[in-house]
Amino acid sequence: MKKRILYVEDNLNNMLLVKRIIQSEGHTMLEAVDGETGWTVAKREEIDLILMDLHLPGQIDGFDLTRRIKADSQLNHIPVIVLTAHGDAAAQREAEAIGCEGFLHKPADIRQIQAVLRQFLGAPALPLFSARPF
Repeated sequence: MKKRILYVEDNLNNMLLVKRIIQSEGHTMLEAVDGETGWTVAKREEIDLILMDLHLPGQIDGFDLTRRIKADSQLNHIPVIVLTAHGDAAAQREAEAIGCEGFLHKPADIRQIQAVLRQFLGAPALPLFSARPF
């Protein structure tokens, strides 16, 4: 079943890479380049998982956005996975304390992202018949 993932990320290259991975797993990715947009998308759309960069432009960084999401009774069930290049031990502890369900360091290995998607969204259904000849 196709799921909807919100990726809050201000780096276009990271956005494109993760989008390819998400689409290869059969899911849809919604994009937000800052915390304000991330909040708007999370409130407006039905989201199954959020991938969150911590350092974002604007007034709302990834920590603040996660706090808002986890404090909102309509959104707090959505798993938030941090995906950041600035992931020291203190950032990991803070992310865990505010309710993040996972923490990945950039550049993340493709297999790590796939594993997170499968863990939180379930494995994609395999086709009964291959489109390629045997």
